[in-house]
Amino acid sequence: MSKEPNILDPLEVAETWCSDGRKVALATVIETWGSAPRPIGSHLVIDEEGNFQGSVSGGCVEGAVIAEAMEIIDSGTPKILEFGVADETAWRVGLSCGGRIRVYVERIDG
Repeated sequence: MSKEPNILDPLEVAETWCSDGRKVALATVIETWGSAPRPIGSHLVIDEEGNFQGSVSGGCVEGAVIAEAMEIIDSGTPKILEFGVADETAWRVGLSCGGRIRVYVERIDG
């Protein structure tokens, strides 16, 4: 009998989704400056249909990260995304907390 994933743990969700044959990307906070909503090491897992679990910014930039993840699932090419208060994109996607974050997004091949 397989173990049910802890739905609060994005890494367990990623493992389950990969086992189910879904195409999956994993986003990880790799750097923060100033007032960042989530700490380094925070994860967001995304599948090819746009389903997601976890958080890299407490909701501020998840939409932009999910959109990039969908492209990364298709291409297989990882990318580092940066969002900050001085960045016009950050205001557009909602990161107005005064901090900056860098997020590494990669496809996970199960």
